[in-house]
Amino acid sequence: MADQHGAHGPDGTPPRGGPEPYDGTDGHDAPGDGTGAGPAHGAHGRPATAAQHWHAFRTSPFFPACVLVVILAAAAGLFAGSYTYTMANPTPRHVPTAIVGRAAAPGGGPTREKIFIDGMEQALNASLRLTVYPTYAQARKAVEEQREFAVVRSRGAGVELDVAGAAGASVAELLATAGPKVGRAVGVPVRVQDIKPLQKGDPRGLALFYISLAAVIIGFVGAIQLSVHARALNPAERIAFTIAYALLGGFAIAAIVDWWLGALSLPFVHSWLILAFTMFTSGMVFTMFNTLMGRWAMIPTWGVMVLLGNPSSGGAVSWPLLPSALGHIGRWLPPGASVNAQHTAVYFGGSRHLFPYLVLAGWAVVSCTVFWVWRHRHPGGRETAKPPAHAAE
Repeated sequence: MADQHGAHGPDGTPPRGGPEPYDGTDGHDAPGDGTGAGPAHGAHGRPATAAQHWHAFRTSPFFPACVLVVILAAAAGLFAGSYTYTMANPTPRHVPTAIVGRAAAPGGGPTREKIFIDGMEQALNASLRLTVYPTYAQARKAVEEQREFAVVRSRGAGVELDVAGAAGASVAELLATAGPKVGRAVGVPVRVQDIKPLQKGDPRGLALFYISLAAVIIGFVGAIQLSVHARALNPAERIAFTIAYALLGGFAIAAIVDWWLGALSLPFVHSWLILAFTMFTSGMVFTMFNTLMGRWAMIPTWGVMVLLGNPSSGGAVSWPLLPSALGHIGRWLPPGASVNAQHTAVYFGGSRHLFPYLVLAGWAVVSCTVFWVWRHRHPGGRETAKPPAHAAE
């Protein structure tokens, strides 16, 4: 009986009559390269269909990369557009203004204040939303409570226009520039004074906007980094570490701006906690969207916090100069609430407003609740360690 050597002969060559090496011409699939594409597809060598090519692309790493390229390009354009739309040409619409005394003279004719206000409305192509106060003290109190942005009252033969730079630098600058010109045009002498000026280190009133912007962006960037580099954190641990970096980050922002640069004199603990609250809320907003949408969570986070929230926050352009819809929406978003809370803490400490804190708290509570209820959907966490099985005896 002839010796058997398995599938090959003694010299290692295929036995006569056995299978021949594959030469790519027998009609069967060629060995794949893992991409789903090749010179022939299917059992009979037919070319791949468009649907098969699309499926191969969808399951490859190139699909999410291409989607991200489009999203990032759109985000860049929308980011520039949103800020340009709100800041390139701020236009007054309804500026809350206090008027002291009567809007009409005893004889029925207009007072000097009313003549001046009519001239201002015509020059600004906008209306001043007037509220009459019996005394100047009541009007000043309304400014302190941030219900009014300016005060008009009679002074000698003319009028005095009081603006509040701390309430809105862009509004104050607009009114202070237009006031003397209008006074000369209508024949009413005008004296302008800033009754609530900005601090010397922040002449444009942008420092509070920038520190709030930093808290918002670092807040959700921190949550992104936790998801990438600390993916195994359990839900309670993720919330705890979000609180930790929010407290430390808020302290760093306040310390650098106040203690190191001296740009602002902050009520330190109050401003620090506002910044920390903002960072925590921003981080949990991303975590909520990450729970609901997975890897695409950055899209709604960027839209709510940056594209819509920051331009409408009233920090760079005061709310009376924003398009009407943005001026109202911005107050209900975390960036606007943060700016509002900081303005009140730094410049209007005697007048407390709960609204911005309620807005931040509302977003934080909703975000934490959604994350906790659907925490099993969040792309992270770790399995609870199982006790080792005992060896069989």
